[in-house]
Amino acid sequence: MIEKKRISILGATGSIGTQTIDVLDSIDAQAVALTTNRNVKLLEQQARALRPELAVAFDEAAAKELKTALADTDIRVAAGMDGLIEAASLPQADVVVTGVVGMVGLLPTMAAIEAGHDIALANKETLVCAGGLVTEAARKKGVKILPVDSEHSAIFQCVQAAQGNRLDKIILTASGGPFFGKSAEELEHVTPEQALQHPNWSMGAKITIDSATMMNKGLELIEAMWLYDLPPEDIEVIIHRESIVHSLIEFEDGAVLAQLDVPDMRLPIQYALTYPARVPCKMERLNLAKVGHLSFYAPDETAFPALRIAREVARQKGGAGAVMNGANEAAVDLFLKGKIGFNDIPRLVQQALDRIPHNKDICLDDVLMLDRMAREQVYESQERLR
Repeated sequence: MIEKKRISILGATGSIGTQTIDVLDSIDAQAVALTTNRNVKLLEQQARALRPELAVAFDEAAAKELKTALADTDIRVAAGMDGLIEAASLPQADVVVTGVVGMVGLLPTMAAIEAGHDIALANKETLVCAGGLVTEAARKKGVKILPVDSEHSAIFQCVQAAQGNRLDKIILTASGGPFFGKSAEELEHVTPEQALQHPNWSMGAKITIDSATMMNKGLELIEAMWLYDLPPEDIEVIIHRESIVHSLIEFEDGAVLAQLDVPDMRLPIQYALTYPARVPCKMERLNLAKVGHLSFYAPDETAFPALRIAREVARQKGGAGAVMNGANEAAVDLFLKGKIGFNDIPRLVQQALDRIPHNKDICLDDVLMLDRMAREQVYESQERLR
């Protein structure tokens, strides 16, 4: 019997958040806090159904609207970063699901760790920007960081079978996104609408664009380095178009273990919340005969240089991750607004890394400063690219 858990869901109205709510009944869990950026209508519906203690809208105007919408309930409403931090550090919470996208997840995650809450981590930018700081804080507090991303959950599940044997290599699988097989020249003129058509997964816009550029896999490579304490040269990326093999681990004797499943986030979310127990999950079961075949290819780092950039950032550690991530978030924003081209995204990221000094030894204030500098660099540089 699994003990009932009390969960704070950061990003409750997003893809991870809505699927987390979908599995709550299966694991007999209670939501004590829900947050959104500005999707007031959906958060109100979720709050009325789940009756959390706290509901937060990061956007200040949306928070005022939410407070009015929930005025007839006893649910407290908060706003901004202070609201996210309060939701992450509520004493009643056992686990905090970090389903927000981007750098905004860093401070709430650190607050949750400081409060002694286990982290169901879906916000990969937290470890990309401040992996050393976050993992050290978690170690000191005795807090578990339980991966929610399908790839890192796959590695985590395979590690359970390792029985203490050392990993020789991690193999991260990537779908290849909507532009698999295209050359750099062909990618010059792709549109945001085309880039948002992911072949296998339904995700938010920013993550979908990261998947198209392969930056998402670069972020995951850095994340894996911190989660599993491996150097970047022992983390391989391979294209797997079907998204059935979610990742693999290799041992010193050459044996390889893989975790397979349909492309559905509910299983990795649920396992992070029930670990080490497993309970029935309301999702389609894998039918290998129906899948038919599984294909694997080496990534093209000439057409998709974001992966190469991220690997170099992983080697540098320190402030490089904050610069890369801040520049990428700004560049993706510009691309989605039609202000730069698709290939300009990695160009602007590399330019920020070349121009902004970043030390190896950093503190949390350094991370925030480098993130801000990288964004400013990208926004200032966009006009020269057009």
